[in-house]
Amino acid sequence: MNAGTIYCGNAKMVMARFPEESVELIYMDPPFFSNRNYELVWGNGYELKAYEDRWMGGVENYIAWMDPILRECHRVLKPTGSLYLHCDWHANAHLRILLDEVFGARNFLNEIIWWYHDPAGTVRDRFKKKHDSIFLYSKKFKEQTFNLDDVRQPYSDGTLMQNEKGHKSFGRITKTHPLGKVREDVWEVPFLNSQAKERLGYPTQKPEALLDIIVKASSKPTDIVLDPMSGGGTTIAVAQRLGRRWIGIDVSPLACDMMKRRLRKLGATPKMVGMPMSVKSMKGLEPFVFQERILEMLYGHPNPKRVGDMGIDGWLLDGRPVQVKQSERVGRNVVDNFETAMRRMKRTDGIIVAFSFTKGSYEEVARAKNKEGLDIELKSVKSILEDIGAHDEELEALEWEDQA
Repeated sequence: MNAGTIYCGNAKMVMARFPEESVELIYMDPPFFSNRNYELVWGNGYELKAYEDRWMGGVENYIAWMDPILRECHRVLKPTGSLYLHCDWHANAHLRILLDEVFGARNFLNEIIWWYHDPAGTVRDRFKKKHDSIFLYSKKFKEQTFNLDDVRQPYSDGTLMQNEKGHKSFGRITKTHPLGKVREDVWEVPFLNSQAKERLGYPTQKPEALLDIIVKASSKPTDIVLDPMSGGGTTIAVAQRLGRRWIGIDVSPLACDMMKRRLRKLGATPKMVGMPMSVKSMKGLEPFVFQERILEMLYGHPNPKRVGDMGIDGWLLDGRPVQVKQSERVGRNVVDNFETAMRRMKRTDGIIVAFSFTKGSYEEVARAKNKEGLDIELKSVKSILEDIGAHDEELEALEWEDQA
């Protein structure tokens, strides 16, 4: 385990390799049990990740999935460490019971209410939902790091005026603290709107101001801050800015790439571990993630249409259409269909990517070029990896075989 590292893999499996009591602070924002599908669109304007926030089998299945992850969180926390678990109303009651079981009810410190103003949505049969819950647990009660003065809030003008007049409360003259008042467990932090500078286009992205409070309150400079489901990397970006060490984990290679770029803008040089950089690891990716990873390595962008894409999975910067096949021995029929798609687009050049091609596919490419002037390149996944300088050893013997 090394600080300053982004691990691409399943949170439970990655943390299982970490030593016991090695992390000071964990913030985790798992996918909510919301039965909603999120299409995540990153800041470059192209659809780069499909993220399904759906748990078949009901909330019991969701809690069964969370259980081993939280147990690993408990194991890697130092005695002075704390866990913040972000959730909403869909499963917060179930998660609270699970957290009591894993961490012990005695170690429950706060249910923090994050209140935000989001104008979207209208309801007529109930009160409008405008908050999330963040459960705070310590590893050992009263031993946790907590920097009260670092997260104090400014007093209201009314409180300051009363203090100047010698305001009495319960017979005592109250005094204001020079750093502000003690922060309470309801936090009013603005929701990220579509125009926010820090927004990456990730629907469930949390504001840096929220993580700023958490990192300042429960860690010291040089402590390790861990986010086992980092997404766009807000936690580790805030930790970097505040002078903490950090570790990020996410199962999505595209999210890990986004984190790397975000941290580099802050002057960090993150180490990447577990990224699919071999033919074997590329074969194990989900189909849409495989397509997007290939296009990213070709400096292209994917077709926003997942269904009915007419045989075109994306385009290169020069406009050439690309078809991506996660298959061995791609044959003549694939080339024939791609030719039809090229004619429809009035293109005379394009690329087909696969793990390997048949003799018939090469023969059809030669025929199309000689007879019709269509220039189709058949490019193997191995050749793409070689072009970007990737090698099997970059996996560092870490193969995340269980993505469940």
